Amino acid sequence: MTLWNLYFIAKLYLFESGHLSPLWIANIAFAAVLAATSMFRRRSLRVVRNLIGLAIGLPLMYREANVPPFSRVVEEFSNLTTFSGGYWLELAGRFLPPMLLLALVGAVLGYLLVNRWLRVATFVFMALVAIPVWQAGAALLVRTSQTSTAAADARQAVAQPADHDAVLAAFRKTESQRQVNFGKLADDPSRQFDVIVLHICSLSWDDLDVAKARNHPMLSHFDYLFTNFSTAASYSGPAAIRVLRATCGQESHADLYKDAPPQCHLFGQLAAAGYTAQTLLNHDGHFDNFLQIIHDNIGVPNAPMISNTDVPVAMHAFDGSAIHDDYGTLAKWYAQRAQIPGPVALYYNTISLHDGNRLPNSSLSSLESYPQRVNTLMSDFDRFADLIASSGRRAVIVFVPEHGAALRGDSNQVAGLREIPTPRVVHGPVGVRLVGFDGNHGPTTVIDRPTSFLAVARLLSNLVSNSPFKPGVALSQYAANLPQTQMIGENEGTVTMATADGYVVRTPDGVWVDAR
Repeated sequence: MTLWNLYFIAKLYLFESGHLSPLWIANIAFAAVLAATSMFRRRSLRVVRNLIGLAIGLPLMYREANVPPFSRVVEEFSNLTTFSGGYWLELAGRFLPPMLLLALVGAVLGYLLVNRWLRVATFVFMALVAIPVWQAGAALLVRTSQTSTAAADARQAVAQPADHDAVLAAFRKTESQRQVNFGKLADDPSRQFDVIVLHICSLSWDDLDVAKARNHPMLSHFDYLFTNFSTAASYSGPAAIRVLRATCGQESHADLYKDAPPQCHLFGQLAAAGYTAQTLLNHDGHFDNFLQIIHDNIGVPNAPMISNTDVPVAMHAFDGSAIHDDYGTLAKWYAQRAQIPGPVALYYNTISLHDGNRLPNSSLSSLESYPQRVNTLMSDFDRFADLIASSGRRAVIVFVPEHGAALRGDSNQVAGLREIPTPRVVHGPVGVRLVGFDGNHGPTTVIDRPTSFLAVARLLSNLVSNSPFKPGVALSQYAANLPQTQMIGENEGTVTMATADGYVVRTPDGVWVDAR
């Protein structure tokens, strides 16, 4: 039982540290069968026993651990195979830090030493039985000593999941009925302006805190700043669909992959208002079929994807592909944009902050280089705004993240893993800046109420329908009564929802779990 003792000891440690939720009855039965068959003398029988044990024990441990469901791993397998060797090494270091490995080696050596004098298997089995018995006894003691309170708590515990489900269902119904429409752009060319949506992969308020970049000057240059904005998604594909369908209420994750009405497409509405729609990336867009997602959801037939060739390569992605310099990519586009009469609506996507990116001639991991990359990105966007201003043209720039980078991680996810769309991942800094505005900008209008893409769409609609590029305009009026949206984050099979005390998570098996 030597190795199997280590297996159960590891489970008990992971349970104590909050990384695993054991199925106690299954573990007790598994340990009992292993103990009963430990007396096999024939080598072939011991080998078969251990192989069968591994076939049961490893899936059981995976089921109990706080990791993405195995179905998600299978679904993402083709994407996982594109990761570079260097990125796999970096990820391995996050899941198994060197200090943890040293501690494990020390624990194994200590166990082998103690096991020579003590029957460790007996203590392990006692722990497997005692812990759930103690938990059940503690719960029984509470029920018997505080009968009325416990009964109320029990009723609340039963009702709570139903309440969360009801809240989620009501949210879905309300969101399905919400929509923003755009009016026509002003005929006067002096009041017309470009709309440039900068969609940034891997940035949240929490990431800015970790990178100590909250005080970057770019954030102070916004005319409108959303401080309680939910991106709703924590992966790039769903995030792109959500921003491109910003003119309708928040859809469920499953509905993102169904056709949407024409009025739900932000750029389709901008095109109807008088804009020429274009798309631009600082990467090749092949990972996870991102190019096709943009094509299917831009809402404008044959909207061109502007080439980023001949732009300097700033770094390489987790799969080894080139990532082009943000300022260089945008500046090249802007030079070509001068050939197009009338206003342009651009969707720009950047992955300069994505996990696993490598800077040239640098030994820094992607987590270590993040502060450098995020400061460069924001400085590049400031330079781009200055370029537009120096041209004498006007633009409304929308800065909106796809999702956070999860730099900090938590007890349920290592740094960089975003399977659970927690508030740290989906609360992103969103800003809108007017470039070429001759009036008094005044202080930044801060929108601190819970909002999402519908609020940005409404703000853009207000600006398009009543151009701010005219005398005597108070910019704050355009942000009056923007629609609010409760924080609901989603991935396939996982939902997070804000509550008064924090947030709750609905796991893939439909159970709601309190979180903080």
